[in-house]
Amino acid sequence: MRESYPQTNNKINLNWSFCVTNPNYPAGQAPDRWRTLLVIAIAQLMVVLDSSIVNIAIPSAKADLGITDANQQWVITAYTLAFGSLLLLGGRIADFVGRKKIFIIGLLGFAGASALGGIAHNQELLFASRALQGVFGALLAPAALSIVSVTFTDPKERARAFGVYGAISGGGAAIGLILGGALTEYFSWRWCLGVNTPIAIAAALLALKYVHESKAGGDHSYDLPGVFTASAGLFALVYGFNEAARKGWSDSMTLTFLGVAV
Repeated sequence: MRESYPQTNNKINLNWSFCVTNPNYPAGQAPDRWRTLLVIAIAQLMVVLDSSIVNIAIPSAKADLGITDANQQWVITAYTLAFGSLLLLGGRIADFVGRKKIFIIGLLGFAGASALGGIAHNQELLFASRALQGVFGALLAPAALSIVSVTFTDPKERARAFGVYGAISGGGAAIGLILGGALTEYFSWRWCLGVNTPIAIAAALLALKYVHESKAGGDHSYDLPGVFTASAGLFALVYGFNEAARKGWSDSMTLTFLGVAV
């Protein structure tokens, strides 16, 4: 049975605002859905590039800023702790505040944090910028996934869209290693962070044009104790894994944090 829509002057008058706020709109009717996927792909590529490109920059940053051997882990740990512990909260905020809005906030925040890291003059500022990248990444990533999910409702198109998303996640890390080596060798380690800024700004501008706002329905209240417990548990879990990588699984600190996470 064909679905009918309100008509004006014998032309179909689709209510796009309804379509993009309702995750159940008919497949293929979300305008610019493939352009939306392009925007999401750019953002995802940036996040994946950052995770691998920074590893290449660490030796040069360590020498330039006088980072000690004991503290160099915080270039990575500051990001993973913030990102991992706030990921669930970021997803809930995106669902109820607005996925497009939070996606753009995440992009612009990530751009600013990357620029801050690129001009860091001491290790403390570099670590702080990495933590901020993690915070805004935790807003950006779940919002991006939700946007793909509500934009592509046809099973075949959704599978194709998530296939593109997954391919970028896998291939972006390898690209980051190559790009990081080139930037460090011919320019400066600072560009390994600063390169995110123009990418994020470009993605935000494209998102303003092509990504449509959507929100989750239902109860918009927040379970603050639950949010705090989940975030604290994820923080302990991520930190426990970091300690295990450095000190081993039998270390008392590792066992303590993993025990708290459980």
